[in-house]
Amino acid sequence: MSTQAEHSSTNRRDFLFVATGAVGAVGAAAVVWPLINQLNPDASTLALASIQYDVGPIAEGQSVTIMWRGLPVFVRHRTAAEISEAQAVPLSDLKDPETDEARTKPGHEQWLIMIANCTHLGCIPVGESGDFDGWFCPCHGSHYDSAGRIRRGPAPKNLVVPPYEFLSDTLVQIG
Repeated sequence: MSTQAEHSSTNRRDFLFVATGAVGAVGAAAVVWPLINQLNPDASTLALASIQYDVGPIAEGQSVTIMWRGLPVFVRHRTAAEISEAQAVPLSDLKDPETDEARTKPGHEQWLIMIANCTHLGCIPVGESGDFDGWFCPCHGSHYDSAGRIRRGPAPKNLVVPPYEFLSDTLVQIG
């Protein structure tokens, strides 16, 4: 009889041990979850994660500046001459070699979308100026071509192309 009582006592003890551990784990998770959840982005930040913009009203040869995630973004409707000029530049002439095709979407080569911050110190370049018919940063003298690639000056990289996609022929989603 005594072995049966010991066996029964062991089973109860094991059950109490497992049950106490499970309750402790659930309690720890209930305490830790709010701490981890507060690291998620704020709702206002998520609202800025992507924007849609209708590029239809932008005339050929015109640029507009829009805001995305608190950053200015250049949207340029390039002319055929600007596109052919950008495609004709040898990669050996570029400080940060990148083809024009890599900076645009297939079928939408006339649209150039870039974050409007100079890659040197974050200034906003002036459009349709500079020595290469593109953008010029007057703060430190960086010259970008008609594809937003650095051609001369202290900037180390091309203007950044944000993630974007065309939802239709004239509606683009950035982000």
